[in-house]
Amino acid sequence: MTRRSPIHRSLPEWPGLWSHSPAGAVLAGAVAATGFQPLALWPLALAGLAWLMHLLADAKSARRAALLGWAFGVGHFTLGNNWIATAFTYQAEMPAWLGVIAVVLLALYLAVFPALGALAAWWLSRRWLGRAALVPAFAACWIVSEWLRGWVFTGFAWNPLGMIALGGFTRPGLAMVAPWTGTYGLSALVILLAAQWLFAGRALGAGRWVAAGLHAALTVVLFLLPLHGGAEQGTLPFTLVQPNTRQEDLNDPRTFEDQFRVTAGLSLAPDPRRTRLVLWPESGVPDYLRPGYDRRWYEETTYAADPALARERIGRVIGPRGLLLTGAADLVFTRGKVTGAYNVVTALDGAGAIRGSYAKAHLVPYGEYLPMRELLEPIGLSRLVAGSVDFLSGPGPRTIDFGPVADGGWGKAGFQICYEIVFSGHVIDRGNRPDYLFNPTNDGWFGSWGPPQHLAQARMRAIEEGVPVLRATTTGISAVIDADGAVRQFLPSHHAGRLDGFVPPAHPPTLFARMGNLLPLCWAGVLLCIALVASGRRRR
Repeated sequence: MTRRSPIHRSLPEWPGLWSHSPAGAVLAGAVAATGFQPLALWPLALAGLAWLMHLLADAKSARRAALLGWAFGVGHFTLGNNWIATAFTYQAEMPAWLGVIAVVLLALYLAVFPALGALAAWWLSRRWLGRAALVPAFAACWIVSEWLRGWVFTGFAWNPLGMIALGGFTRPGLAMVAPWTGTYGLSALVILLAAQWLFAGRALGAGRWVAAGLHAALTVVLFLLPLHGGAEQGTLPFTLVQPNTRQEDLNDPRTFEDQFRVTAGLSLAPDPRRTRLVLWPESGVPDYLRPGYDRRWYEETTYAADPALARERIGRVIGPRGLLLTGAADLVFTRGKVTGAYNVVTALDGAGAIRGSYAKAHLVPYGEYLPMRELLEPIGLSRLVAGSVDFLSGPGPRTIDFGPVADGGWGKAGFQICYEIVFSGHVIDRGNRPDYLFNPTNDGWFGSWGPPQHLAQARMRAIEEGVPVLRATTTGISAVIDADGAVRQFLPSHHAGRLDGFVPPAHPPTLFARMGNLLPLCWAGVLLCIALVASGRRRR
């Protein structure tokens, strides 16, 4: 009879295919993904993670441990990222069924990171620390694996495990510890809590009902704690607009004027004498607002073929005391030919003058640019967003000071366009901290799962950094998120409307705001020290 590990011993045996096979790990990964939005089934997510640790504890080799981690990742990322398939339905040059293949191929790659985490944890617990250290070692290695996933090959930081800890709209819940852990450190805490269910199963197998109940209760209590954010009110008035522009119409020149009329109609000032911040989404303006282009470029978009007139009519909409922050595009010319573009936020005042801009730095591969275009374009591959010109990267997080609110200004604004908001530790200019973050986005091609997941990650950035996030989207979900991650106001998907209120105040810089992702990496070191201590006690 094979000797079982200390963590694994006394757990009930599970028969058949699912007990110790990679197929069981695939299922565990998919179950763990149900903890993300829009399902938010955190008990199932913890059960999936507990089952992975159950499998790792019984793995007989490093290769087996890596295979189990990889199989878990395949199931986890296939279900969690299913919304990506929807994007292919908006690209006429590629068949929609290719979206399903793209989701699976991406999952096969992303699964490498859980595989590395599982392999490292197994090696540490079997070759160095001892088997009793598997859980803290796994939590530490998971921090490192998610951190790597956030930047290797430009990174894909979508849905770290810490997102499972985020509570409902008005209750950030266990995620309130993120200022002291960072999102990746919070992921480790989720793993530690999932291990309590593993220990509860072990206690049940041994007939220790009270111990099993205590382990399970610890997790339930922590996840259900009524941790709420503050209720402080700010002083800067805002109007946030969601025009509900369909993805099918967004790039159709025949609808540009109708799009503008809808957005403008939702933006009118009730009192033009009042200082006000107006927020439009990514792709909020179909016009080219910058001067200096050849006239034919303006004629394709602007109603008057003149950027000055386009800015002037926008100024009339927002009012003389207003400042508009809107998504737009700036073209780049080389010898008279368009060679690139920037996805930008442009700031316009009531006179139609450009007061500043921010260019998106973290672009979406295959969405905003086609990697290795010279190789892929000839075989029929193209960007998911129409166009043969790639977007170019901006310099990174930037804060623009629009003047003190007390003096009639609009405060210090930070910017993160769409997908950029998911990158923990890379959203704030730490040398010039903003009063609020503006996150314009176009989620119209994200399906039904993408928008709530995107909103959840914007909430986590607010909690980590202690800065409110104002999120304007084309089709939803637009929201006002305070510095504790609570959603103060929101507009649901596929609904045209506006939000009016006051920008919530920021908190003083959090520990994470000061340290960035060095903080969760420090927690990984602490967990390894705990694993070492646990291993020493077990040996004694």
